[in-house]
Amino acid sequence: MRSKKLLILYAFLLIVAVVTMVQLWRLNQRPQEILRMITEYNQSGYFVSGDTVQGFQYELSQAIAKLSGLEVQTHLEMSLAKSFEELSDNKCDVIARNIPITSEMRENYLFTEPIVLNKQVLVQRTAEANNGQAPIRNQLDLAQKTLYIPKDSPALLRLQNLGHEIGDTIYVVEDELYSTEQLMIMVAKSDIDYAVCDQQIARMTQKNLPEVDILTDVSFTQLQSWAVRKDSPVLLDSLNSWLQQIKNSGLYDQIYKRYYK
Repeated sequence: MRSKKLLILYAFLLIVAVVTMVQLWRLNQRPQEILRMITEYNQSGYFVSGDTVQGFQYELSQAIAKLSGLEVQTHLEMSLAKSFEELSDNKCDVIARNIPITSEMRENYLFTEPIVLNKQVLVQRTAEANNGQAPIRNQLDLAQKTLYIPKDSPALLRLQNLGHEIGDTIYVVEDELYSTEQLMIMVAKSDIDYAVCDQQIARMTQKNLPEVDILTDVSFTQLQSWAVRKDSPVLLDSLNSWLQQIKNSGLYDQIYKRYYK
C-alpha cells in the first residue's frame, strides 16, 4: 500500500517537473521584444566602415539594447520629414537622430531628454581655399546670399527667421539629392559657396575637408532629442531612464567623444 502511494507521489512530482520545464521552454521561445529605430546614414546616425557598423545614434541604441534586453532594429531614412511620417504611421517606434525641438513639433510628438546640445553653422570656404576672400563672420552679410541645405532640414525655419532678423532676403535651396556631408564637399570643391548644417556633423566632416570653414554660427545653442509618438509615454519614460543610466555609467561620454570631440 505504501509503495503504491509513493509511486503516485513520484508520478505527480514527475508531471509537475515536466510541466514546469515545458513552461520554461515556451518562455524562452517567446519572440524577443523589438524596438524599431529610424536614423540617418551618416557618422551621427549609422554608417558602415569596413566590416564594422558605427555611428553615434547606432552606438547609443546598442547600449540601450544591452541595458533593456530589447532587440533594436535600425531603419535608415535621410529625410527628417519622412522619418516623422513613418513614426506617425507606426512603422517605427522612435526617431533616433539629433532633432532640434520646436513648439510645433511638441504639439505632435514626445521628445526625450536632450541627447546633445547643438547649433546650426555656416559652411563656407577658408580664405586660403577661396582666393583670399575672408569667410563671412557677420550674419548681416548673409543678405542676398544663397545657402544650401538638405531637403526638410530643420535649418530651414531658422534661416527664414534669420532673414526677418536682418531685414533682408536669404535665398535657401533645399537640395533633394545630397546630404549635409555631400553639401560640405560641394562647398569645398567650389560647386556651391554656402551650406548650413549641424555643428556636430560639420565638425566630424571637416576633419577630411581642410578647405572648409565652420566657425560662423547661424543659430543659438539648441537642445536636440529623439522623438516618439504622443501615444507612447511609457516608451518615453523608459528611453529617458535608459539614457540616464548610460550617462551615469560614463558610457555616453565615451560614445560622444568618439564622434563629436
